[in-house]
Amino acid sequence: MFKLQRGKSINKKLNMDKIRDVFERWGFEVCARSGERMGISAGVVRRYFIYTSFLTLGSPVILYLILAFWIQIKDHLRSRRYSVLDL
Repeated sequence: MFKLQRGKSINKKLNMDKIRDVFERWGFEVCARSGERMGISAGVVRRYFIYTSFLTLGSPVILYLILAFWIQIKDHLRSRRYSVLDL
C-alpha cells in the first residue's frame, strides 16, 4: 500500500513537470524576459506576479497579456529581413 501511495505522488510530480514544461516552452516568456532585462531571476518575477495577482484580484493578468502581445510583435518585427528579394 505504501508503494502505491508513493507511486501516485511520483506520478503527480511527473504530471506537474510536464505541465510546467509545456507552459515554459509554449508560453510567452514574459517573466523570463522581464527578469533578464532587470537582472533578476525569472522565478522571482513569477513569484511577484503570482503574489500581486492574489492581492489585486487578478488585475496583473491584463498587464501580462499586454506584455506578451508586445513581445510577440517585437519579435516578429525583428525577425523580418529587408532585402531586395522581399520587394
